[in-house]
Amino acid sequence: MLERIALHQTRLRTPGLGLEAKGVALGAKGLVLLPSIDRLVALLSVYTREHSLEDLMPSLAIKFVRSKLGTREITIELAAESSDRMDRVAETARLVGGFTFTGTSRHFVQYRDANAPFGYDATQLLTTDAALAIYHDKFTQVYDVEKPVDLKALLLRLMPHKEPKTHGDQGLRYIVAEQGLGPALVHYFVRSRVEADVCVGEWPPASAFDDGPTRRTILRVPELPPRMRALMRDTPGITSFLPAGPGVAVEIGFRHPVELRACPVFDPNGLVLLRGRGDEAWSLDRLPQMGAVSAFARVELRPEDAPATSTAKRVVAPDAVRVPLRVLPSAAPWRNVTATWIPMEQLPLLRRLAYALPHQTIARTTIAVTPRGVFLRSPAGIEAIPLGTFFIEIHPGLFIPAGYDVTPAVSPDVLYRALGATPAQVIFVTTEARALAVDSKAFVPLDTAILEAKPFEHIVAESIEAALDEKVLELKLAPLGAFPMRGAELPEAKPVPALPPARDTHDTSGKG
Repeated sequence: MLERIALHQTRLRTPGLGLEAKGVALGAKGLVLLPSIDRLVALLSVYTREHSLEDLMPSLAIKFVRSKLGTREITIELAAESSDRMDRVAETARLVGGFTFTGTSRHFVQYRDANAPFGYDATQLLTTDAALAIYHDKFTQVYDVEKPVDLKALLLRLMPHKEPKTHGDQGLRYIVAEQGLGPALVHYFVRSRVEADVCVGEWPPASAFDDGPTRRTILRVPELPPRMRALMRDTPGITSFLPAGPGVAVEIGFRHPVELRACPVFDPNGLVLLRGRGDEAWSLDRLPQMGAVSAFARVELRPEDAPATSTAKRVVAPDAVRVPLRVLPSAAPWRNVTATWIPMEQLPLLRRLAYALPHQTIARTTIAVTPRGVFLRSPAGIEAIPLGTFFIEIHPGLFIPAGYDVTPAVSPDVLYRALGATPAQVIFVTTEARALAVDSKAFVPLDTAILEAKPFEHIVAESIEAALDEKVLELKLAPLGAFPMRGAELPEAKPVPALPPARDTHDTSGKG
């Protein structure tokens, strides 16, 4: 009654069955059919070993079903969100001897396998009023729901298996002591200096002959010393448990068939203690208020006739333990170099360097000129002025030489208070461990102190009326005509002066 779905097939007969993006036939739900309860436990054990049930819990439903032949089987319904999820479930079901189906309402067809990579479709649907109808390539069957199965109740009914390897496990553990052993166990932990939290849990009376509720002491121990593990495990009336998940723990020496950390069915605010040997589990809906075991130590009082206090008659100040301050070289990298101290003999070099400094360096630098030298400060770094001794600021208003540390290694705040500086002073500690205090008001912007401008020359402006009284010249151009030199007269010639008489160079008188 089943046929394999071919590639790109779009028409299906099973109600609610469709094709996902990969072309696999998939309904809204997935269904796993198991023959017995032990197969159900095996499926949960195998699946929770690598996967969590947290994403399946909103849609997970376990039910006992009965066929028309009277056989009783188990079904697991879950939301089939994708073929990837159904593939994981189908692989696990195949391993434990179960069958996987997919559908939407009552009709479920066999999920895909190696023979049908895209799934199956029913060629003919059964006409039935049963709650469930499944179609397999080997059988077709209808079922009626008998009763649902609560997963938490099922996990509590399962008996843990013996597991001796848990005896050496470390980490957090819960220790439960019966009513008579609880106080003694608490004091034993106090004397042994074991950190633990303790509370008292109450359970209903075990029988009608009990006068009141059964009280047990519960201790939560972050780390139990190895010397106490055998004592806590073998002492009658004391039971140790290891956490197996949020709100649940299993007795040491046993292991639950299902990985409880992957089954989020227990309340994290409560505590369920699963015991071995077939004993019933201890459950607390809400974990009582816990307190440190150190708060339960025995209280010892002095005799009443002994004085309660001893009052000092005189109070004196203790002897001061003081050592001189030292400044020693340090291998630590330079950080926060924001000041420099330039001696007076290097001041001419600073004047020459001022012509090469950029505007930003001059604008953010302040200067204080003192008889001991010139101090420069720049919050953004003083490395642009490579002169003098660099200082690092270890405290607001406190500088030490770069590449040095102060000893004793006290905090900068303590050193600042020990020097007795005021907020209006800036302290510079030299390499000789001498402190120099400069008034903070002495620091002025470098751009206002660096420039020396010569006095200006006063020029008096003259009146403009004299220039306005001058007559304006008018120039006119006239045509030259054909004879431009007509009517022009030669200027009167001036007489040329006569040359002196020539001197005879041949003097015969002998007076040469």
